[in-house]
Amino acid sequence: MPRAADPAPGRAATDPPADPADLRAVDGRVPGRRGLATRARLLDQTRELLGTTSYRDLKVVDIARAAGTSPATFYQYFPDAESALQALADELVGEGRARLISPVKEGPWAGRAAYDTCERIASAFLDFWDEHRALLAVIDLAATEGDHRFREIRVRLLNSFTEAIADVIEDQKAAGRVPADLDPFASASVLVAMLAQVSGHHYGIERYGTTTREIRRALARLLYSGVTGRKPPG
Repeated sequence: MPRAADPAPGRAATDPPADPADLRAVDGRVPGRRGLATRARLLDQTRELLGTTSYRDLKVVDIARAAGTSPATFYQYFPDAESALQALADELVGEGRARLISPVKEGPWAGRAAYDTCERIASAFLDFWDEHRALLAVIDLAATEGDHRFREIRVRLLNSFTEAIADVIEDQKAAGRVPADLDPFASASVLVAMLAQVSGHHYGIERYGTTTREIRRALARLLYSGVTGRKPPG
């Protein structure tokens, strides 16, 4: 059975393949090269407008105008502005999973080098959230408001990372480095929730007198202790 965790991810189904057939127009046709380029341009402008406009105020006419086309063309690809946001969020999943999982898989997870791995993971989260802050904020808000589509996107974004961290904790547990009664998946879910929440709000935290560097260090130290069961290096 899938294991779910909120706000941290659960075990979700695999992502749908990135195939042109999955980018069908509203009328069911598979777009050709020009159609795919138009669709991509509409999504690019949707992403740009998110930087200056609340997602609730995002209008089809504004997206179409920014993309140099008409609302009628927009409606060939998306039934509404929210559907364009969902398509952007779907695209974000693949990029996020690749970038966030890489430092976990590459390791190493032994000795002092394990702390360096935790530093790289903290950096990956902070950088990813900074680059996609507006869209990730939309995903979080819509998921919190109960939109199951965006909640599933959030789960898929973080699910593989959670499982990768859980596998590392399981290895540490087998080696006797963490308590025998520790649940690796529960621990991984808590750590992922911490990384995601702090990365999404670190600028607000910094207003009270700290820096991104110190936040990164705090994340790395907590992650190191949670995964290895050891005191972080000085």
